[in-house]
Amino acid sequence: MKTLPINQLKPGMFVQSVTKQTGKIRIKNQGWVKTQGSIDKLIKAGILEISIDPDKTLTLDSDNKVVEQQDIAKPATNSETFNPWHTSHSVSAEMSKANSLYNEARTLQSKAFDDIRDGNKIDIAPFKDLASGFIDSVFRNQDALACITRMREKDAYLLEHSINVSILISIFAKHLGIEKSIIQEIATGALLHDIGKINIPDEILNKPGKLTDDEYKTIQDHARFSKEILEQSGLSGIAVDIAGFHHERLDGSGYPFGKSGEEISLYVRMASIVDVYDALTAERVYKAGMEPIKAFKILKEGCPDSFDGDLVTKFIQCIGIHPVGTLVKLESQKLGVVTHSNPTSPLKPQVKVFYHAKHARYTEVQDIDLANSRCHDSLESAVRPAEFNIDLIRFFKNAILP
Repeated sequence: MKTLPINQLKPGMFVQSVTKQTGKIRIKNQGWVKTQGSIDKLIKAGILEISIDPDKTLTLDSDNKVVEQQDIAKPATNSETFNPWHTSHSVSAEMSKANSLYNEARTLQSKAFDDIRDGNKIDIAPFKDLASGFIDSVFRNQDALACITRMREKDAYLLEHSINVSILISIFAKHLGIEKSIIQEIATGALLHDIGKINIPDEILNKPGKLTDDEYKTIQDHARFSKEILEQSGLSGIAVDIAGFHHERLDGSGYPFGKSGEEISLYVRMASIVDVYDALTAERVYKAGMEPIKAFKILKEGCPDSFDGDLVTKFIQCIGIHPVGTLVKLESQKLGVVTHSNPTSPLKPQVKVFYHAKHARYTEVQDIDLANSRCHDSLESAVRPAEFNIDLIRFFKNAILP
C-alpha cells in the first residue's frame, strides 16, 4: 500500500481506503478511480489523503480512458471468507516469539527515551521492524501477544502502555480487515504515541492525586510533543496523526488541538479507544487496574460524544468479554487465566486453572475448555489478583511462558 495526498490521485489508481478527510462523506467500498471527475468529487467532499494499491493500477489510453485488458490486475479474491480468528500456530508455539518481541519492545522504548533526553532524534527503523514483528505474531495467533499484555508491572506503565496499545490496535486492525502495510503504520504510531511524555515533569506525570488545572494543561501537551518528536524523526501520515491526535474526541472536547467529527480519521478513532482501554485496565503504583468488562462499559458510555460507537462494539468483539490473560473465577471456585479466546461462545473460553478460591490454596495447573461438552464447570466472573493476594505475573512466567 502507498499513502498519497488527494492531489496526486490519478485516473486508473485503485483506492484502498481514505486515510484523512475533513468532510462527512464515507467511502465504503474499495475500487478504481476511472475519471478525473470522480477525483474532483472526492476533493470537493473534503478527502485529503488516500491509500492506494500500486499493483492494481489500470492502464489508460491517450483519451485518458481505461484500457480493457484480460491481464489487468484485479482485487485478490478468495473462495473462503476472511476469518480474523484464523491461526497458523498454537498459543504455546507462538508464546516464545511473542515474549521475545515484547522484551525487545521494552528495550527499544527505553533507548528512545534516553535518546530524547540526550537531545537526539529517534531511530524510527527499529520501531517499524518491531511493528511488523507484532503484526506477524498477531496473524499467526493473536492470543499469545494478547496474553502478554496482561502481565502488568506497576512501575513500568510508561514503557508498557505504548507497547500494549500497539499490540491491541494491531489485533483490532486485523479484525477490521485493514491491509498489513497500513497496520504497520498504525502499530508504529501506537508504539510511539506517548513518547512526548518524556517532556512532562515526573512529579506531574506520576502524581497519584487529582491534577490541578495548570498541571492538567501541562500534561495535555504530551500529545503535541509526541507529534513534534515523530515529525522531527522523519515520520509522517498515519503514525504521526495517532501520536498527535489520540486524545481528540468526536465532540471536540479532546486535546490538544480540539479536533472533532470527520477531522478525526478512522485510525485515530481506533487509537483513542485502545489507548483509554489499556489505561483503564493497567496496574499502577497508585491505582489498581480495572477489570476489562468495566473498561468496556466506560467506553460504551463515551459513545457517541467521545468515541465511535460502531468501532467500540467491534473492539469489544475482537478483544473478547474476558480477554486472553484475564484472571477469572469459575463456578467451582477455581481461579484461572483465560488462555484461548472463543469467538463463537465468548463466555466459554479455555482457562488454565491453578488456584482454589474457597480453600485459599494453589492447585495443580490444569487446562479447562469451558466449551467442551464434557466440562461441567462455567465462568462466574473476572476477578483481580489482589482480591486473592495472587502474584499473577509470577504465575504467567512459571506456567505460561516457555
